[in-house]
Amino acid sequence: PPLDQFKALMADLERAPWLGEVRAVLSGYLGEAGQADAVASLVAAVKERTPNALYICDPVMGDSGGLYVPEPTAVAMRDKLMPIADIATPNRYELEWMAGAPLPDIKAVTAAALHAGPSTMLVTSAPAMMMGGTGNFLLDGSQALLAEHRVIEKPPNGLGDLTAAVYLARVLSGQPPVKALQSTTAAVYEILARTAKRGGDELQLETDAQSLSHPMAMVQLRHLLHPGRDKRA
Repeated sequence: PPLDQFKALMADLERAPWLGEVRAVLSGYLGEAGQADAVASLVAAVKERTPNALYICDPVMGDSGGLYVPEPTAVAMRDKLMPIADIATPNRYELEWMAGAPLPDIKAVTAAALHAGPSTMLVTSAPAMMMGGTGNFLLDGSQALLAEHRVIEKPPNGLGDLTAAVYLARVLSGQPPVKALQSTTAAVYEILARTAKRGGDELQLETDAQSLSHPMAMVQLRHLLHPGRDKRA
């Protein structure tokens, strides 16, 4: 919607009588830079009522081909939303843009994630250690984890959005980070594999609902050295 309508919608949500029941806010694609201020205002209103509510920022801005949103919109997400997020879920290429440097390996991804701002970073499309693989990399205050699976060529759009939503749902259900990462990665990979097998170019979440709730796909989970522990006095 136009910016004034978007701001009005966010303001309506801030005044909602049930605002204190909100346990999390998830933001994704923004249509223009000015929307970031309205999202930040809503997050502040939710946290004023419920200080332990989570804000998860999925900074949807680009892929391996570069930015696909106007640069001011990407800047707004980086400068206004990432600093207030509890969890952020950029893909590797979005993190590269925010870091201003290429991230060719998991060591570089770890360093960039450490300095990105949010206390928990879930980086999708991360470099994998297994041949022909890709991964989801999770870094929080105590753990560095990499969940890997094989690459499926020409994936449909929406996998990053789905990953952010499923991970948040797992966290809100009480799963610890390691379990949330593993089950999220398994669910999204299984849905991707089923979509590819059907020859589909769109995710069909209703058809694959069982994969969301009880994924059977196997993923490789690696516990990596946390950067905070790789320091010597």
